[in-house]
Amino acid sequence: MIVSWNTTNACNMYCAHCYRDAGCPAAEELSTAEAFTLLDQIAKAGFKIMIFSGGEPLMRPDIIDLVKHAAALKLIPVFGTNGTLITRQMAQRLKDAGAKGMGISLDSLDRQKHDRFRSFEGAWDGAVEGMNNCREVGLPFQIHTTVMDWNQHELEAITDFAVDIGAKAHHLFFLVPTGRAASIEEEALRTQQYETVLRRVMIKQQSVPIELKPTCAPQFLRIASELGIKTRFRRGCLAGLSYCIISPRGKVQPCAYLNMELGDVRRTPFDQIWKSNEVLARLRTLDYGGKCGACRYKNACGGCRARAACYHDGDFMAEDQCAYQL
Repeated sequence: MIVSWNTTNACNMYCAHCYRDAGCPAAEELSTAEAFTLLDQIAKAGFKIMIFSGGEPLMRPDIIDLVKHAAALKLIPVFGTNGTLITRQMAQRLKDAGAKGMGISLDSLDRQKHDRFRSFEGAWDGAVEGMNNCREVGLPFQIHTTVMDWNQHELEAITDFAVDIGAKAHHLFFLVPTGRAASIEEEALRTQQYETVLRRVMIKQQSVPIELKPTCAPQFLRIASELGIKTRFRRGCLAGLSYCIISPRGKVQPCAYLNMELGDVRRTPFDQIWKSNEVLARLRTLDYGGKCGACRYKNACGGCRARAACYHDGDFMAEDQCAYQL
């Protein structure tokens, strides 16, 4: 089970696709004491992987203490970061605190394209330096790429770069037009492009020694099955099933791209929200509408619930956009 906590809304970048519309710290972000309590409740709820994200999580002054507390609870602390703040010293401190992996964003091998997407000059060089610093101290890292119409042609090359630089995995995030990303929806892949790219990713997996994982693209499990490709993953969309996200102010959502507040950890313990929330209970029925409900891959794929909501007036149980013919 995986939980992601947006530790802060503060960020040193202004990325075009940010679902959290990060930049400045949010009012009333969880304090260190409140964060410790939240981590206690996350462990009590049975979660194992604790993702520290943002904003930019390394802008939070107490981040090392938070990692230490998570590790003491036997959680597995990992990060989603733009990588530019990972100095060699910070990489060593994170490793010593118990961090087990860093997910570092890299959206193109073209420095200018990556920097423009991130609205930050030097973002590419900073990310790669962060990767090198992780490798030097023995802190595992992986590359995260947001898939857009303008970078889809270079995904295999980014995977090769990931192998060469020593990354443990390459995770590809398929755009869901929520938050700031709503303004660049036209740059998202269309249904047939989406299908074609997923097939390319699955075929590429057969020729590289690192893990390739499409995210917000649960159809990859159907495609892997069709191609006879084995994968360790058994479920596509995890929203509300074995994954959720918590905002900087302690609001719980089913996933990063389903902007629905299910509860406030300042008022209700996280483990109670996870156990008894009505929206989560509905997601767990798998009672989807349209093609997703009738699809024989429903239990493996499940369709992207956030994308379904985006394109069906908020109906998170509607069908996802998909090229599969029933």
